[in-house]
Amino acid sequence: MKRFFIVMIIVGLLPGCVNAVSRGVLKEVDRDITFSALLQSPTAYKGKVVLLGGVIVSTINKEDGTLLEIYQTRLDRGRPANTDSSEGRFLALYQGYLDSEIYKQGRKVTLAGTVQGEKIQQLGEVEYHYPYIIIKEIHLWPEEKPVQYEPYPYSWGVWYDPYPWGPWYDPWYPWGPWGYPRYYHRRHH
Repeated sequence: MKRFFIVMIIVGLLPGCVNAVSRGVLKEVDRDITFSALLQSPTAYKGKVVLLGGVIVSTINKEDGTLLEIYQTRLDRGRPANTDSSEGRFLALYQGYLDSEIYKQGRKVTLAGTVQGEKIQQLGEVEYHYPYIIIKEIHLWPEEKPVQYEPYPYSWGVWYDPYPWGPWYDPWYPWGPWGYPRYYHRRHH
């Protein structure tokens, strides 16, 4: 019996341990490289494999692949977290086709890739020095749907009474003491 409970606990914890990229690629990642260090000197880390996450700013399909501009966010167990805070942006090239309607602005991604150096591009009115990454693996996180609240309780039906302790309370619900349905008293008296 104890073994059964141990196995069930382990199986229950496994989904929390799932990584955004494969274990083989994770073994190649140099975890000592921080994004701020990479941003300061991208050419110093050329050829190193990094694990980064963030939110897509733009997606451009080119002849040599799909170029993603991403603003970096901190990772929490592999998932981009605290999207209101960023140390900067980076460019990541996927050597293949990614649909720009799926990999669109605002989607969260986690990727592992090889640092190629830097690219300088116009960002607004300034020239921005982007760390440039060739993607080995990329994980697109599902879109987060906004929470939808139930409509006002009276729309659930005429028999719904959100205040059963009110002035018309009686133990013979839904019929009142006068033999009429309870909602009749609320609407006609």
